[in-house]
Amino acid sequence: MSESFVIEAEVRVDEGKGASRRLRRLEGKVPGIIYGGKEAASSISLIRKDLEKMLEIETFYASVLSINVGGKEESAILKDLQRHPAKGFPMHVDFMRVEANKALKVNVPLHFINEDKCTGVKLGGGMIQHQATDIEIQCLPKDIPEYIEVDMLEVEVGQIVHLSDLTFQRVWYQPRLLWARIMTLPSPLSMHPKAASRMMKKTPMLVTVMPRLVQIQPGKTPKPKAKTKTVHDWDPTHCRAW
Repeated sequence: MSESFVIEAEVRVDEGKGASRRLRRLEGKVPGIIYGGKEAASSISLIRKDLEKMLEIETFYASVLSINVGGKEESAILKDLQRHPAKGFPMHVDFMRVEANKALKVNVPLHFINEDKCTGVKLGGGMIQHQATDIEIQCLPKDIPEYIEVDMLEVEVGQIVHLSDLTFQRVWYQPRLLWARIMTLPSPLSMHPKAASRMMKKTPMLVTVMPRLVQIQPGKTPKPKAKTKTVHDWDPTHCRAW
């Protein structure tokens, strides 16, 4: 990894929902925990503004972090992050200790390159839609990549690119072969006129789970839905006056 992250943390004595709430509101800190390895789990607290700056960097999520807890430096990775459902700020963070000679599983982001030069876009009139942004690999901590590139230059409409077609180094291992589609490229010329006009103005980014990794295919013209009239079981206007 080209960039290193150092996190200053303190040992947290008070635990529970009330103590965590006071820590976030009064002290501007985020409660967390570090676990794994041969040592016992330890409750910690981090400065919220410093953590938020690191969370804005993509490589932070797939990097080996140096965490200073009470003057002791430990190597760990970000395992889980809980955010506020409405405001989005971090509420709790989990770190897992790593060992230099022990492989671990980590999610690595995907970088799609040459999308503007893609054959299916320029010649086939397709529209790129992302359905996945990362994949899980297993390797030693020193071999964790910043990202994995997916070259879209020669991808045409109707072509399928599987996970096994990506370029992997020998030090990487795929724990599970996920045949999940991460990109589609339907043709706007075969879409419904209203849908095609909306697509020309703004290309949406969709997130779905499909049985293939990458697929570029022409879209099908959706059939217009028939207008149906809602029939009520009981209508007060049809009641007979007794």
